[in-house]
Amino acid sequence: MPAPASPRSGQLGPLLVSCRLARGWSQQRAAAELCAAAGVPTLSRHEVSRWERQRRVPGGFWLGWLAVVLDVPLVVLAEAAAVTRRAVPTRATRATGPGRAPRAGAAAAGRTGPRRTAGTTRGGGARAMGTG
Repeated sequence: MPAPASPRSGQLGPLLVSCRLARGWSQQRAAAELCAAAGVPTLSRHEVSRWERQRRVPGGFWLGWLAVVLDVPLVVLAEAAAVTRRAVPTRATRATGPGRAPRAGAAAAGRTGPRRTAGTTRGGGARAMGTG
């Protein structure tokens, strides 16, 4: 079955939606079909939703099973995934996109872990200071 045309310049999310709906499947059914084909019981309809909304892009493993289950050539899905990855900003670029300054905080200051100062405990409360 040829892949239906994507309404948004070849991006993966709309392509997945149109292929799923062409089969008359819900997201739940699509997830169940993927789980059965791949032998992996952990894929939920929520993940299918994330792929369709382009909150996430499936990796090679799931792209292969999507091609099998939806009967779409893998190369079509892989190209759409590549277009989506280029078009959808990552979390980091959304935080510092055009016209936005980087967020202040540990990452901006170059710190990578929690900062501990003298006189504080792990929970941030003051230590009891006893006299001798």
